[in-house]
Amino acid sequence: MGFAEIFVATHDEALKRAAALESGADVAGFAVRIPGISDFEVEQLGDLAGTAVHAAGADYELAMVDVTTDALLGVPAAMVRALSELLSYESEGDGNVLDDVAERWAAQDDMPFGADEARGYVQQLAALAADVEKAERAGLYVWSA
Repeated sequence: MGFAEIFVATHDEALKRAAALESGADVAGFAVRIPGISDFEVEQLGDLAGTAVHAAGADYELAMVDVTTDALLGVPAAMVRALSELLSYESEGDGNVLDDVAERWAAQDDMPFGADEARGYVQQLAALAADVEKAERAGLYVWSA
């Protein structure tokens, strides 16, 4: 199985990065690369994050960005907000919301990693989502192979 790479970029930067990834070139810049998953598992994470921060019902489906590549998908604003909120969301119980989401994500069918590794990925993705909210004209993108 391939991998998913999640990163913050403007639309043009995302297209350039996708072209480089498709050609197998090394790509500079920070991204979270998660082996063994596809865009489907990223959407699952969005659903779990939305439910955790009480934003269920929003559209967390990744969207095609450009007709030149079907491997590059844009993360909808609702998912970006939900992921970002995992960093500071106050739960009513004793548990940590980010940890709970990571555990639930790792428990999904065919996930190639456990809760501890998932926690690291979710933490990194939440931080990327927070960066999107601070950046101008940037979005969160997923490229999967």
